[in-house]
Amino acid sequence: MNRTTTPAPRLYPWQDRKGDFSLLKTLVFVGVFLPGLWLVVRAMMGTLGPRQMIEINHQTGLWAIRFLLLTLAVTPLRHVWRWPELVFVRRTLGNAVFAYGLIHLVAYAGDLAWDIPKVISEIFARVYLTIGLMVLILLTPLSITSTNAMMRRMGGLNWRRLHHLVYPIILLAALHFFLQSKLGVTEPIVITALAVWLLVWRLLAAWLGEARIASLPATIALGAAVTITTAFGESLYYYLKIGVAFSRVLPTNFNPAAGIRPTWIVGGIGLAVLAVAIFRRFLPAKKPSRRPARQPGIAEKPDPASSQPQGTAA
Repeated sequence: MNRTTTPAPRLYPWQDRKGDFSLLKTLVFVGVFLPGLWLVVRAMMGTLGPRQMIEINHQTGLWAIRFLLLTLAVTPLRHVWRWPELVFVRRTLGNAVFAYGLIHLVAYAGDLAWDIPKVISEIFARVYLTIGLMVLILLTPLSITSTNAMMRRMGGLNWRRLHHLVYPIILLAALHFFLQSKLGVTEPIVITALAVWLLVWRLLAAWLGEARIASLPATIALGAAVTITTAFGESLYYYLKIGVAFSRVLPTNFNPAAGIRPTWIVGGIGLAVLAVAIFRRFLPAKKPSRRPARQPGIAEKPDPASSQPQGTAA
Protein backbone atom coordinates (compact mmCIF):
# COMPACT_ATOMS: atom_id res chain seq x y z
CA MET A 1 0.00 0.00 0.00
CA ASN A 2 1.49 3.30 -1.09
CA ARG A 3 1.58 6.15 1.36
CA THR A 4 0.83 9.61 0.12
CA THR A 5 3.35 12.19 1.31
CA THR A 6 1.71 15.40 2.42
CA PRO A 7 3.72 18.48 1.40
CA ALA A 8 5.11 20.38 4.34
CA PRO A 9 3.20 23.61 5.00
CA ARG A 10 5.07 26.73 4.00
CA LEU A 11 6.38 28.81 6.88
CA TYR A 12 7.42 32.43 6.59
CA PRO A 13 10.45 34.19 8.11
CA TRP A 14 8.29 35.71 10.85
CA GLN A 15 6.84 32.37 11.99
CA ASP A 16 8.26 29.88 14.47
CA ARG A 17 8.41 26.12 13.98
CA LYS A 18 4.74 25.78 14.90
CA GLY A 19 3.58 28.43 12.47
CA ASP A 20 2.93 31.01 15.19
CA PHE A 21 4.05 34.61 14.99
CA SER A 22 7.59 35.05 16.36
CA LEU A 23 8.49 38.52 17.58
CA LEU A 24 12.21 37.66 17.65
CA LYS A 25 12.29 36.38 14.07
CA THR A 26 10.19 39.29 12.86
CA LEU A 27 12.46 41.89 14.43
CA VAL A 28 15.55 40.27 12.90
CA PHE A 29 13.87 39.83 9.51
CA VAL A 30 12.86 43.50 9.42
CA GLY A 31 16.18 44.61 10.91
CA VAL A 32 18.35 43.14 8.14
CA PHE A 33 16.46 45.23 5.57
CA LEU A 34 16.79 48.55 7.41
CA PRO A 35 20.38 49.45 6.36
CA GLY A 36 19.49 48.85 2.70
CA LEU A 37 16.27 50.81 2.97
CA TRP A 38 18.14 53.69 4.59
CA LEU A 39 20.54 53.75 1.64
CA VAL A 40 17.54 53.95 -0.71
CA VAL A 41 16.13 56.86 1.30
CA ARG A 42 19.49 58.63 1.24
CA ALA A 43 19.72 58.12 -2.53
CA MET A 44 16.26 59.64 -3.00
CA MET A 45 17.23 62.58 -0.78
CA GLY A 46 20.55 63.03 -2.58
CA THR A 47 22.65 62.70 0.56
CA LEU A 48 24.96 59.89 -0.57
CA GLY A 49 27.63 62.35 -1.67
CA PRO A 50 29.29 62.94 -5.03
CA ARG A 51 30.22 59.26 -5.46
CA GLN A 52 26.97 57.52 -4.64
CA MET A 53 28.08 54.07 -5.69
CA ILE A 54 31.21 54.13 -3.55
CA GLU A 55 29.14 55.21 -0.53
CA ILE A 56 26.78 52.30 -1.16
CA ASN A 57 29.83 50.07 -1.53
CA HIS A 58 31.24 51.19 1.82
CA GLN A 59 27.98 50.96 3.74
CA THR A 60 26.94 47.55 2.41
CA GLY A 61 30.41 46.16 3.09
CA LEU A 62 30.24 47.50 6.62
CA TRP A 63 26.86 45.92 7.26
CA ALA A 64 27.91 42.65 5.66
CA ILE A 65 30.71 42.17 8.17
CA ARG A 66 28.51 43.33 11.06
CA PHE A 67 25.86 40.77 10.16
CA LEU A 68 28.59 38.16 9.74
CA LEU A 69 29.72 38.78 13.31
CA LEU A 70 26.12 38.54 14.54
CA THR A 71 25.70 35.27 12.65
CA LEU A 72 28.80 33.83 14.27
CA ALA A 73 27.66 35.15 17.66
CA VAL A 74 24.36 33.27 17.64
CA THR A 75 25.68 30.03 19.13
CA PRO A 76 27.78 31.64 21.91
CA LEU A 77 24.94 34.00 22.85
CA ARG A 78 22.29 31.31 22.91
CA HIS A 79 24.41 29.46 25.50
CA VAL A 80 25.59 32.47 27.51
CA TRP A 81 22.12 34.04 27.52
CA ARG A 82 20.31 30.70 27.87
CA TRP A 83 18.14 31.66 24.91
CA PRO A 84 17.82 28.62 22.59
CA GLU A 85 15.42 30.42 20.22
CA LEU A 86 18.27 32.56 18.93
CA VAL A 87 19.30 29.69 16.67
CA PHE A 88 16.25 30.35 14.50
CA VAL A 89 17.45 33.81 13.40
CA ARG A 90 20.82 32.56 12.19
CA ARG A 91 19.64 31.75 8.68
CA THR A 92 18.20 35.23 8.18
CA LEU A 93 21.41 36.85 9.36
CA GLY A 94 23.58 34.58 7.24
CA ASN A 95 21.63 35.26 4.06
CA ALA A 96 21.78 38.99 4.80
CA VAL A 97 25.58 38.71 4.88
CA PHE A 98 25.62 37.28 1.36
CA ALA A 99 23.07 39.80 0.05
CA TYR A 100 24.96 42.84 1.37
CA GLY A 101 28.25 41.36 0.20
CA LEU A 102 26.87 40.93 -3.31
CA ILE A 103 25.55 44.51 -3.37
CA HIS A 104 28.96 45.61 -2.08
CA LEU A 105 30.60 44.13 -5.19
CA VAL A 106 27.93 45.41 -7.59
CA ALA A 107 28.25 48.94 -6.21
CA TYR A 108 32.01 48.80 -6.73
CA ALA A 109 31.43 47.88 -10.38
CA GLY A 110 28.95 50.76 -10.62
CA ASP A 111 31.54 53.20 -9.30
CA LEU A 112 33.82 52.13 -12.16
CA ALA A 113 31.04 52.89 -14.67
CA TRP A 114 30.32 49.16 -15.16
CA ASP A 115 33.65 48.68 -16.92
CA ILE A 116 33.90 44.93 -16.18
CA PRO A 117 37.45 44.43 -17.55
CA LYS A 118 38.62 47.29 -15.34
CA VAL A 119 36.74 45.86 -12.36
CA ILE A 120 38.46 42.50 -12.85
CA SER A 121 41.90 44.06 -13.27
CA GLU A 122 41.42 46.21 -10.16
CA ILE A 123 40.34 43.22 -8.09
CA PHE A 124 43.44 41.23 -9.00
CA ALA A 125 45.76 44.22 -8.78
CA ARG A 126 44.77 45.12 -5.20
CA VAL A 127 45.27 42.52 -2.49
CA TYR A 128 42.40 43.70 -0.30
CA LEU A 129 39.99 43.50 -3.25
CA THR A 130 41.17 39.98 -4.04
CA ILE A 131 40.54 38.99 -0.43
CA GLY A 132 37.08 40.56 -0.57
CA LEU A 133 36.23 38.56 -3.69
CA MET A 134 37.43 35.38 -1.96
CA VAL A 135 35.05 36.11 0.92
CA LEU A 136 32.09 36.47 -1.45
CA ILE A 137 33.03 33.27 -3.30
CA LEU A 138 33.21 31.34 -0.02
CA LEU A 139 29.87 32.80 1.11
CA THR A 140 28.12 31.62 -2.05
CA PRO A 141 27.88 27.88 -1.24
CA LEU A 142 26.79 28.70 2.32
CA SER A 143 23.93 30.81 1.02
CA ILE A 144 22.92 28.23 -1.60
CA THR A 145 22.82 25.45 1.00
CA SER A 146 20.97 27.49 3.63
CA THR A 147 17.62 25.78 2.97
CA ASN A 148 16.20 22.77 4.78
CA ALA A 149 15.96 20.89 1.49
CA MET A 150 19.67 21.33 0.79
CA MET A 151 20.58 20.26 4.30
CA ARG A 152 18.52 17.07 3.95
CA ARG A 153 20.04 16.41 0.53
CA MET A 154 23.62 16.88 1.78
CA GLY A 155 23.16 15.18 5.11
CA GLY A 156 23.79 16.87 8.43
CA LEU A 157 27.46 15.92 8.71
CA ASN A 158 28.41 17.11 5.23
CA TRP A 159 26.37 20.26 5.70
CA ARG A 160 28.19 21.10 8.92
CA ARG A 161 31.56 20.43 7.31
CA LEU A 162 30.75 22.84 4.50
CA HIS A 163 29.63 25.50 6.94
CA HIS A 164 32.96 25.31 8.73
CA LEU A 165 33.91 27.81 6.01
CA VAL A 166 32.48 30.50 8.28
CA TYR A 167 35.78 30.52 10.19
CA PRO A 168 38.14 31.41 7.33
CA ILE A 169 35.42 33.72 6.02
CA ILE A 170 35.33 35.86 9.16
CA LEU A 171 39.13 36.06 9.30
CA LEU A 172 39.40 37.01 5.63
CA ALA A 173 36.55 39.52 5.97
CA ALA A 174 38.25 41.19 8.95
CA LEU A 175 41.54 41.33 7.03
CA HIS A 176 39.77 42.83 3.98
CA PHE A 177 38.12 45.44 6.19
CA PHE A 178 41.41 46.28 7.85
CA LEU A 179 43.37 46.65 4.62
CA GLN A 180 40.80 48.83 2.88
CA SER A 181 40.51 51.26 5.82
CA LYS A 182 42.56 54.32 4.92
CA LEU A 183 41.76 56.73 7.75
CA GLY A 184 40.22 55.58 11.01
CA VAL A 185 40.94 52.04 12.08
CA THR A 186 38.83 52.00 15.23
CA GLU A 187 36.05 49.87 13.78
CA PRO A 188 38.38 47.44 11.96
CA ILE A 189 40.20 46.87 15.26
CA VAL A 190 36.87 46.32 17.05
CA ILE A 191 35.65 43.96 14.31
CA THR A 192 38.88 41.97 14.47
CA ALA A 193 38.77 41.80 18.27
CA LEU A 194 35.16 40.56 18.23
CA ALA A 195 35.97 37.99 15.54
CA VAL A 196 38.87 36.67 17.64
CA TRP A 197 36.60 36.63 20.71
CA LEU A 198 34.00 34.49 18.93
CA LEU A 199 36.57 32.11 17.48
CA VAL A 200 38.30 31.66 20.85
CA TRP A 201 34.90 31.00 22.44
CA ARG A 202 34.30 28.21 19.92
CA LEU A 203 37.71 26.66 20.58
CA LEU A 204 37.24 26.78 24.35
CA ALA A 205 33.70 25.41 24.04
CA ALA A 206 35.01 22.45 22.04
CA TRP A 207 37.72 21.88 24.66
CA LEU A 208 35.90 22.58 27.92
CA GLY A 209 32.26 22.22 26.87
CA GLU A 210 29.60 24.89 26.31
CA ALA A 211 28.30 24.77 29.88
CA ARG A 212 31.66 25.78 31.36
CA ILE A 213 32.58 28.45 28.86
CA ALA A 214 29.05 29.90 28.94
CA SER A 215 29.11 30.39 32.72
CA LEU A 216 29.22 33.90 34.13
CA PRO A 217 32.80 33.62 35.52
CA ALA A 218 34.07 32.32 32.17
CA THR A 219 32.20 35.06 30.31
CA ILE A 220 33.75 37.72 32.54
CA ALA A 221 37.25 36.23 32.22
CA LEU A 222 37.13 35.86 28.44
CA GLY A 223 35.61 39.33 27.96
CA ALA A 224 38.28 40.92 30.12
CA ALA A 225 41.06 39.04 28.32
CA VAL A 226 39.82 40.12 24.88
CA THR A 227 39.37 43.73 26.06
CA ILE A 228 42.95 43.94 27.35
CA THR A 229 44.27 42.18 24.25
CA THR A 230 42.49 44.78 22.11
CA ALA A 231 44.47 47.53 23.82
CA PHE A 232 47.76 45.77 23.12
CA GLY A 233 46.67 44.97 19.57
CA GLU A 234 45.89 48.60 18.76
CA SER A 235 49.21 49.71 20.25
CA LEU A 236 51.07 47.13 18.19
CA TYR A 237 49.23 48.22 15.03
CA TYR A 238 50.26 51.86 15.37
CA TYR A 239 53.81 50.87 16.22
CA LEU A 240 54.16 48.69 13.12
CA LYS A 241 52.18 51.00 10.83
CA ILE A 242 53.53 54.46 11.58
CA GLY A 243 56.16 53.89 14.24
CA VAL A 244 54.30 55.41 17.21
CA ALA A 245 55.89 54.21 20.42
CA PHE A 246 54.04 51.32 22.02
CA SER A 247 54.22 53.08 25.39
CA ARG A 248 52.41 56.15 24.01
CA VAL A 249 49.35 54.38 22.58
CA LEU A 250 48.75 51.72 25.23
CA PRO A 251 47.96 54.10 28.15
CA THR A 252 45.34 55.97 26.06
CA ASN A 253 43.19 52.83 26.03
CA PHE A 254 42.78 53.09 29.78
CA ASN A 255 42.43 56.86 29.97
CA PRO A 256 38.83 58.13 29.57
CA ALA A 257 40.15 61.59 28.72
CA ALA A 258 41.73 60.18 25.52
CA GLY A 259 38.31 59.59 23.96
CA ILE A 260 36.55 56.42 22.91
CA ARG A 261 39.14 53.81 22.02
CA PRO A 262 38.56 50.29 20.60
CA THR A 263 39.21 48.88 24.06
CA TRP A 264 36.25 50.79 25.49
CA ILE A 265 33.94 49.60 22.71
CA VAL A 266 34.95 45.95 23.09
CA GLY A 267 34.69 46.22 26.86
CA GLY A 268 31.27 47.85 26.57
CA ILE A 269 30.02 45.04 24.35
CA GLY A 270 31.34 42.55 26.89
CA LEU A 271 29.48 44.31 29.69
CA ALA A 272 26.27 44.36 27.64
CA VAL A 273 26.56 40.62 26.99
CA LEU A 274 27.16 40.02 30.70
CA ALA A 275 24.23 42.24 31.74
CA VAL A 276 21.80 40.36 29.49
CA ALA A 277 23.16 37.03 30.74
CA ILE A 278 22.57 38.04 34.37
CA PHE A 279 19.11 39.41 33.58
CA ARG A 280 18.00 36.26 31.80
CA ARG A 281 19.13 34.08 34.71
CA PHE A 282 16.48 35.77 36.83
CA LEU A 283 13.69 35.10 34.33
CA PRO A 284 11.26 32.31 35.26
CA ALA A 285 11.76 29.11 33.33
CA LYS A 286 9.37 28.61 30.42
CA LYS A 287 6.87 25.78 30.63
CA PRO A 288 7.33 23.30 27.80
CA SER A 289 4.71 23.69 25.11
CA ARG A 290 2.50 20.68 24.43
CA ARG A 291 1.68 21.85 20.92
CA PRO A 292 3.86 19.95 18.43
CA ALA A 293 5.75 21.65 15.66
CA ARG A 294 4.25 21.27 12.20
CA GLN A 295 7.06 19.02 11.05
CA PRO A 296 10.56 18.64 12.48
CA GLY A 297 13.17 20.35 10.39
CA ILE A 298 10.71 22.08 8.05
CA ALA A 299 10.53 25.53 9.59
CA GLU A 300 14.13 25.61 10.67
CA LYS A 301 17.16 23.42 10.37
CA PRO A 302 17.68 21.35 13.51
CA ASP A 303 20.47 22.62 15.67
CA PRO A 304 23.48 20.32 15.15
CA ALA A 305 25.39 18.97 18.09
CA SER A 306 26.27 21.92 20.27
CA SER A 307 29.98 21.23 19.94
CA GLN A 308 29.77 21.60 16.16
CA PRO A 309 30.25 24.97 14.48
CA GLN A 310 27.22 26.59 12.97
CA GLY A 311 27.24 27.73 9.37
CA THR A 312 27.09 31.29 8.18
CA ALA A 313 23.89 30.90 6.21
CA ALA A 314 22.25 28.59 8.71
